[in-house]
Amino acid sequence: MNQRQVVQSTIRFLINLLSNFEVAGTENIPAQGGFLFAANHISRMDAPVFTSLPVRPDATAFLAEKYEKHWFFGWWGRTMKFIFIDRSRADMAALRGAVDVIKKGTPLAVAPEGTRSKTGSMNEGKPGVILLAFLAGVPIIPAGVTGTDTMLKKVFTLRRPTVRVVFGKPLVIPPLQRENRDEQMQYYLEELMCRIAALLPEEKRGFYASHPRLKELLANPPG
Repeated sequence: MNQRQVVQSTIRFLINLLSNFEVAGTENIPAQGGFLFAANHISRMDAPVFTSLPVRPDATAFLAEKYEKHWFFGWWGRTMKFIFIDRSRADMAALRGAVDVIKKGTPLAVAPEGTRSKTGSMNEGKPGVILLAFLAGVPIIPAGVTGTDTMLKKVFTLRRPTVRVVFGKPLVIPPLQRENRDEQMQYYLEELMCRIAALLPEEKRGFYASHPRLKELLANPPG
């Protein structure tokens, strides 16, 4: 067992020890090849959860560049083969690195909102995830996460919260036309974010709670 596997096993043990951990929809996750996990972002625990799933233990994620030299998070990021990204600007080097990693067959977990929600409900998404999927030529697996934001807090109250991850049907981004690329990216971004919202409890849907597309998805889930 290498160092990465030891870290993953330790994280899985702690997650199961500290919470009632539930996963649904794993049949939607490709058994091999690269793709994107796209999920709502409510806690620093989200990345450890996604990169320690037994179904695709080779998954990686982005990690803010500010942590690269941190004594613990820097070591952890390098061990897990995370991609360090400067969130204060359009980090094209990180984007190119991500595309290369995905094309080599590694799943990448991303947060389309760009940052953690401070309320626990969804913020408006950013189109970078759509561009990344288009450039890498891979599907996006939407995911809804609940419970990670209260997991550590509840430990001190001797309660085990339920942490739940639900995966939806893959979203495939078709070729984007140059003349109206921005409009197309916004269309598929809203589709993705509504698919994520549909996997969450009503009170967690935030910005997308009243979106017409969400109402359609709730009435007729993707087949």
